[in-house]
Amino acid sequence: MKYSVLEDRVNEPRDGAAPESSLASPAEPAEGTPADRSVIQPSEALAPIGVEDLPAEMRGGMARVGWTRLMPVQSAAIPYVLARRDLIVQSRTGSGKTGAFVLPMLTLLDAQHAGCQALVLVPTRELCAQVSGEAERLAAGTGLRVAAVYGGVSYGPQVAALRGGAHIVVGTPGRVLDHLMNDVLSLTALRVLVVDEADRLLSMGFYPDMKRLQRYLPDSGYATYLFSATFPPLVHQLARLFMRRPDFLSLSHAHVHVAETEHVYYVVPALKKDRALVRIIEVENPQSAIIFCNTKNDVHYVTVVLQRFGYDADEITSDLAQAAREKVLQRIRTHRLRFLVATDVAARGIDIPYLSHVIQYDVPEDAESYVHRAGRTGRAGASGVCITLVTSMEKAKLAEIAARYRIELTEEVVPGDEEVGELVAERTIALLEARLRGLDRVEWERLQRFLPLARSLNQTEDGCRLMAMLLDAAYVEGLRAYAPEGGEARDGERGVGTRRGRRRARTSAK
Repeated sequence: MKYSVLEDRVNEPRDGAAPESSLASPAEPAEGTPADRSVIQPSEALAPIGVEDLPAEMRGGMARVGWTRLMPVQSAAIPYVLARRDLIVQSRTGSGKTGAFVLPMLTLLDAQHAGCQALVLVPTRELCAQVSGEAERLAAGTGLRVAAVYGGVSYGPQVAALRGGAHIVVGTPGRVLDHLMNDVLSLTALRVLVVDEADRLLSMGFYPDMKRLQRYLPDSGYATYLFSATFPPLVHQLARLFMRRPDFLSLSHAHVHVAETEHVYYVVPALKKDRALVRIIEVENPQSAIIFCNTKNDVHYVTVVLQRFGYDADEITSDLAQAAREKVLQRIRTHRLRFLVATDVAARGIDIPYLSHVIQYDVPEDAESYVHRAGRTGRAGASGVCITLVTSMEKAKLAEIAARYRIELTEEVVPGDEEVGELVAERTIALLEARLRGLDRVEWERLQRFLPLARSLNQTEDGCRLMAMLLDAAYVEGLRAYAPEGGEARDGERGVGTRRGRRRARTSAK
C-alpha cells in the first residue's frame, strides 16, 4: 500500500491505562481540516475537491438533499472515486462516508444501462436501509434505481427490484450471495464496489461469504473502495481479498491505534442481574468479552447461567490449576471461546487482541480496577464497549470513578422481552436462510417430506410449541458455532450488536 504520513501523533496507551478516546479532551479541529495534521494521503495525492468543482450531476444531488458543503472525508475521497483509483478510506463513524461514495455514482453510472453497476456491501440491515435511503434521495430524478437487499425478510420485493434493473445495490453479504447464486443478480456490468464498515464485516464473521462473493466479481472494469472507522489487521486481510495495490487515505490517523471505547451502564436490581446480563448480551451480541465479577462464587454462577442459555463461556479464578488456566486462555486468544468470566486477580496480565466488550457484572471495589478492566477492550485500533451493571445504590460510586478519570458514561435501559424477541427472531431467520441456501439436491428432497407437517404444526398451540423448541435448538446451535474470525456466520446471524448497531447506522451517513 502506498502512502506517506504527514504527521503521526499516535501514542500507544500503556497497558491498563484509560483509553485516550474515553477521556474528556480539549476541542479539536474538525476531522480532515487543514488544522488537522494527522492525515495520511496516498503518495500520488489528489487535491481535495470543493462543491464548485463537482460535476453538475453531483451538485444536483446535493441540492436535492439540501447539502451546501462537502464534509472533509467527502472532499478528500471523491477525487479518487471519480478517478476510479482503488482506495481504502479510514474515517470516523458519522463523518459523512456515505456521501463520499454515493455522490460520485451520480456521475460514474449510466442510467440508460439497466443492471447493477454499483454494489455496496454493509454488515447490518440497519446500515443497509440507511445507505440505500441516502442513495435514493441523492439519485432522485436521475433515472438511477436503488435496491436494498438483506436477510430476514421476503425475497419477493428484492427480486423484483433487481430484475427491474437496479443500478445501485446495497446489501448484506449473505443475501447478496443468495441473489447471485440464484441468477437474480449479475455483476458483469459492475463499475463501483464499496465495502462499508470493513472492520465490522470481518469482525462479525462475514469472511466466508465475502470470499464466496468474490467469485462472482468480474475480472476487471470496476474500482473498489473500502471504508472503515478503524484499520486493524483484519481490514488488511479484506483489502487483499478485493484489491491489488490500493491507496490509503486516513482522516483520523490519530485514532488508528487509540481505542474508541464506549462506557455504558445499566441500573439493575441485585437479584435480577443474571437475567439482565443475558438480555444485554442478546442485544449487544458481542464478538468476544471478558465478564468481571468481584467474587469467585459469582464467577462460577455467571458462567453456568451463560452456558445454560447456550453461550460458549468458561471461567478463570485463582483456584484454577495453571494447566487448566492456560487451556482456557488459549481458547479465547485463538477465538475458540466467546466469553471469559473472571475476577480481577485471575485476569491480571491477560492480553487478548480484538476483545470487543468488557462487561462488569459487579462495580469494581476500587477506581483503579475500573480502568484496568476497561483497558482490556478497544485495543489495536478496534472499537470497544465497556458495560457496567449497577444497583441504584452503586450509581454514586460509579459516578465518582467516572469523574476521577473523566470518563463519559451513558445510561441505557435493560432490553425488554419484545426487543430481545425481535432480535433473536431476526438472527434465527438469517441463520436458517443461510443453511437453506447451502442444501444440496438430496437435502432439498428430504426437506419436502416435512413441509406438510410444518404447515400443520403452525395451526395449533401445541404445534407452535414444538416449532419453538426446534427454533430454540437451531439458535443455540448457532451460538455454540460462533466464530469471530473466519467462521460461518452470515448476515444478521451472530456478532451483531444490534441496538448499538442501529445507533451507529443512524450516524454513519452524512
